Order: sequence, then C-alpha cells, then structure tokens
Amino acid sequence: MSTDQSNTGTGQQPARHAPAAIILAAGLGKRMNSDLPKVLHEVGGRPMVCAVVDACREVGCARIVLVVGHKQELVRAVFAGQSDVEFAVQDKQLGTGHAAKCAESLFDAEKREPGRAVFVLAGDGPLIRAHTLAAMLERHRTTGALCTLASSVIDDPTGYGRIVRDSAGRFVGIIEHKDCTPAQLAIREVYPSYAVFDARAMFAELAALRPNERSGEYFITDVPASLLAKGHRVEVIPAVPPEDVLSINTPDQLAEVDRIYRARGTAAAGAARRVHA
Repeated sequence: MSTDQSNTGTGQQPARHAPAAIILAAGLGKRMNSDLPKVLHEVGGRPMVCAVVDACREVGCARIVLVVGHKQELVRAVFAGQSDVEFAVQDKQLGTGHAAKCAESLFDAEKREPGRAVFVLAGDGPLIRAHTLAAMLERHRTTGALCTLASSVIDDPTGYGRIVRDSAGRFVGIIEHKDCTPAQLAIREVYPSYAVFDARAMFAELAALRPNERSGEYFITDVPASLLAKGHRVEVIPAVPPEDVLSINTPDQLAEVDRIYRARGTAAAGAARRVHA
C-alpha cells in the first residue's frame, strides 16, 4: 500500500511557522454515566485532554485552541493561567466540521497567508503520541499538501470513519461509519481524528461545507475529498499504532485506556532510570 496518497495537484510549499492546534473538546460523553464533560474524565490521574495538549506542545504548537461546550467552565479551569491555551465555544453539537469552524475567529493571522499548519484533533484521545504528529507535520511540509491525515489499521473498525482508496491504492476520501456501504464497512483502515491542514484552505472549505444528509451534522471528514476534487494535494500516512486508536465511550473503555497510559508511563520512567544509571 502506498503511503504517498495524493492526486496530481500540489499545494504551495509552506513557510516554517510554528503549527497551531484545534482540539475538539465539546463532547458530552453520554455513555460515560456522568455529567462531566467527556474530556475531563481522568486518564493517568488527570483529565484526558491534558495528554492531547501535551502532545501538541511537544510537537511545537505555539497556540492551542480548545473548542468547548457542555460545562465549559470546568474545562477552562483546568487550563487557567496557561497562556498558550485559548478557547472557542460550540453552543450546539453540530458535528466536527462545525466545531472546527467555531474556532475560525481566532485564526485571522493564519488565514492571511498560505502554509500555516493547524492540527485538528480529538480531545478524547489521550494515547496520542507527539512523534506521530511530528511525522504528519514533516510530510505535510515537505509535500506542500493542504491536508495530511494519519490513519490506522485496526481489527475492529466499528464506529470509525473509513479511509477509502481507489483500485491503485490512492486516497479517495473518508466515509463516516453510518454512511458506509457493506463493502466499505469491511475496510479496516480508519481515520482516528488526526489531521493537519493549511489553515486558510481548511477554513475556506468549512465555510462551504454542507450538512450530512443522514444526521444534519457538518463533518470535517468531508474536507479532504473536497480538496482533492479541486486539484489540491492530500497526504495520508499510516502512522497511528492500533493501540493509540482505542475509543473512550464507556467506563470500561476508560479503564482500559487508563491502564495502557499508566503502563507507558512506568515503561518510560524505567527507561530513563536505565539511561542515567
């Protein structure tokens, strides 16, 4: 399978500005049996969204915008006094595309010139690794893509958007699980909500985004195919280990992710001790 998934169009070579990030953190987490915002459930003894913010900082993001909604004051309190974290508000749950668009007013500077990279990530994915984001950013910059996605191949893709490719293995688009045909449901390569965009191109696409016919929501997963249709370059790299994709939708899933997260911390601490021994 080719890892250079693009059409024949190319974007402009980006300038080396520090990237920014939009973290989608307005989810309710209805199946968590709690009124707490989903991203505030703890993994490793702290709100899970903190791990996503840490990964963004480690990859060099100068600005991190959290899109908040339900009980937003609780999320804001976690990051009080942290000058690199800003907030945008999504009052209604109208999809990931709508959530990202809610942050647009904070990106006026990035929209004025091409090549300003902005990650769009889910706040409920604490197993994210900074080196995955670094690999995405490097591919994005070296190819001049307007969008770079990271994918993962997992045994049970239920609930995830599928990475659809043509007969030559080239990326065609992302299809949300509920919109998949029976054949597409069998695809095991998924989109785990890891994307980096040219900010100006992304917000232009979001302005023209149409609601999903089935749900009425606006999905950011429609943006890559739209960019391809306009002749722009979109890259996909299979860079996300299956373990990192684990969903957190129930208390049992939260416990499993917490176990993995803590085990990683223990392993990292042990490695550090061996280095300094």
